[in-house]
Amino acid sequence: MFNISSRPPMYDQNSVQPMRDELVAVGFTELLTPNEVEEAVKVNNNETVFVMVNSVCGCAAGSARPGIGMALQNNIIPDKLYTVFAGQERDAVDKTRELVGNVPPSSPSFALFKNGQLVHFMHRYEIEGNMPQQISEYWREIFNEHCSKQGPSIPPEHFAKVMHAKACGSKIPLYQG
Repeated sequence: MFNISSRPPMYDQNSVQPMRDELVAVGFTELLTPNEVEEAVKVNNNETVFVMVNSVCGCAAGSARPGIGMALQNNIIPDKLYTVFAGQERDAVDKTRELVGNVPPSSPSFALFKNGQLVHFMHRYEIEGNMPQQISEYWREIFNEHCSKQGPSIPPEHFAKVMHAKACGSKIPLYQG
């Protein structure tokens, strides 16, 4: 699921697919173009929009993706979940960073928007060195404060399958529900 109509990806598509699948499996939708990013984030409907800038780095694999997956098992979650992939759909990532504002570029990172405005941001330096459970607890608090949609993002039994597949190196089971 990549867009090569603009600047070419920096990484082999087959190599990064499991990193994409991990987020899609817990409820994220990929944004592949700057226009898709703008349409997703710049809404004025009182819904919360959560965007993760995904990455190939170790802190994305070891902390960010598993941590946010656990956070989305919360009983309160953002209304919309989106992801862009650093080094892949580079123009979409640039648009996301533009909408974040005066925050230095960061991948991985997390941004929560409401009515097109940034509500909360987590930079890579806040992810590095933290365990997935710490990332999860942090974002659950933010979700409880700013969001209102009933969670979890996927049923707990499916989430258990995703985490098992990640732990044992199997193919991530995509949720079809």
